[in-house]
Amino acid sequence: MQGQEPSRAYEIVCQAPTTDAKFSVSNANAKLSNPLNGIPYDRLMADVEIFAEEKGLTHLLPELEKGALLAQDPTCHDRLDKFSQEDKRILTEEVEHKWRQTPMLYYMVVMSSLAAAVQGMDEAVINGAQIIYPKQFSIGDPNSKRDSWLVGLVNSAPYLCCATISCWMTHPLNHYLGRKKTIFVTCLISFLTCIWSALTNSWWHLFISRFFLGFGIGPKSTTVPVYTAECSPAPIRGALVMMWQMWTAFGIALGDLVDLVFYFIPDTPGVTGLNWRLMLGSAGVPGLIVCLQILFAPESPRWLISRGRYEDAFNELCRLRFSHVQAARDLYYIHVLLEAENEMEGRNRIVEMFAIPRNRHAAVASWVVMFGQQFCGLNVIAYYSSNIFLASGLTQTSALTSSLVFGTLNWLFALPAVFTIDTFGRRNLLLFTFPCMAICLLVTGFSFSSTSETGRIAGVSIGIYLFTIFYSSGEGPVPFTYSAEAFPLYIRDVGMSFATATTWFWNFVLSITWPWLILALKPQGAFSWYAAWCCILWVLILLLVRETKDKTLEELDQVFSIPLSKHVAYGLRQIPYGFKKFVLFQKPDPEQLYQDGNEREVPNTEGEEKARGEVKEDPEKTNV
Repeated sequence: MQGQEPSRAYEIVCQAPTTDAKFSVSNANAKLSNPLNGIPYDRLMADVEIFAEEKGLTHLLPELEKGALLAQDPTCHDRLDKFSQEDKRILTEEVEHKWRQTPMLYYMVVMSSLAAAVQGMDEAVINGAQIIYPKQFSIGDPNSKRDSWLVGLVNSAPYLCCATISCWMTHPLNHYLGRKKTIFVTCLISFLTCIWSALTNSWWHLFISRFFLGFGIGPKSTTVPVYTAECSPAPIRGALVMMWQMWTAFGIALGDLVDLVFYFIPDTPGVTGLNWRLMLGSAGVPGLIVCLQILFAPESPRWLISRGRYEDAFNELCRLRFSHVQAARDLYYIHVLLEAENEMEGRNRIVEMFAIPRNRHAAVASWVVMFGQQFCGLNVIAYYSSNIFLASGLTQTSALTSSLVFGTLNWLFALPAVFTIDTFGRRNLLLFTFPCMAICLLVTGFSFSSTSETGRIAGVSIGIYLFTIFYSSGEGPVPFTYSAEAFPLYIRDVGMSFATATTWFWNFVLSITWPWLILALKPQGAFSWYAAWCCILWVLILLLVRETKDKTLEELDQVFSIPLSKHVAYGLRQIPYGFKKFVLFQKPDPEQLYQDGNEREVPNTEGEEKARGEVKEDPEKTNV
């Protein structure tokens, strides 16, 4: 292996735990990228007929035949007479007008966006409540180490649950309930636990209620993006999956707005702390809305097929697509992908995620970006911005207003990130924004040293707001997108569980330690701590994170098969290159580490000629 060129895909061969056959990661991914590649026309049509008979879909055979051809080659409708003019019009518009979709698809998108907003509000409302409830529960002494740890424990309770229990319940919930029922259950849990937390009268009771809130957060954070991906058409799938991050940011902004509105609610006879109780309880309202609407949305066709419910899956696809041909294409393609994935069953995918270098490189890179999403310090501001602004000299009302500005910026600058992530690349965005975030955190921290109250408030506000803008443009959208594409298909579900648990675990660590950190190191030291981590993360990204923009599945195998030592050396060589380009304004030649070495599939021209009736059968010819 040491003598191979780094641009070539390395074939990693390992012994399967339940078979004597050797297993090639690159071959497995190639098969999963499109299992229909290379199948001759006659055999493909025969396979479709057998499929229709076995699944009781013979009444859909003409549509399934056309769908199988499209699944094998999405452009074949332009060349084959088998497709009607109406078929060609719909399939052409699918590419040329990719945002022209069925109302049911957008209904599904709205439900998914609301579920993301539930997530954001669950995270944000505690920001305003924590400047009120600690005094009522006798844990509000800013100079007490005990109180600082208890406030951190209460705030971080949901993320402790996510990291230790609830994230690992995602697979069984999805397996037995399906996608939309899992979303229903988790949103119902969010609604009930938010009401529960509003009725508590001690810090430990609030901790328990918020811990159970984690059962509504963890599985939902993995299920909603998967549900969106499985219902969306390919041309807009990536953009719709990224809606999770954007509308979570919207939920955070909405939670900050709710905090400001309810802050002015006075107590009533018999109810102390009505304002913070309404803050926490209001986060359940979007969850209740989702519960009332999600059951009318379509179920994931992929889940229905995995349960053997092919007729139901086709009917749901007909609700999500404009034509039966599109539905048949997606139905058959999902079926063959699941069949290919089933051939991978019996392997220990967790072991293979770390034992095989190609997979291990993806796991390490995903860990870095997921860890970085927390230890860049963003959620310190998301959970404690009201306290931070209070410490800078603002009143409680002004602090809540400033937190609302932070939440709004976090959402607004998530919108252009949908486009910049595919324009500039994942790695480049991170390498540019992390140094900027470090500078902003230093500005925020050392602004607390100002003897002028006006200067202190201005410095803290400017530092936080600029930090938020850089975060939303880089580390905000990258981690979930990067983790979803870095892992090979055959271990992607395991990889995403690993990545999601990583982000929630470090979220818990960050949120529980901040009150103690601010007490022990003062604001200057606490913000400098996360500025230092931004610098460390910049180095880790430079050396360990590989670029995935515009890469096909086969190209990603090449990228992640490059030996770690070679990629580290490449990252170090980029330092003088960047200095020459961005500091000295020279034009050095960039090094191309990620080469295009793909072999493309030769079109099945004979099959197309047969479909057009231009080739006669040769009885002596046998397809192999």
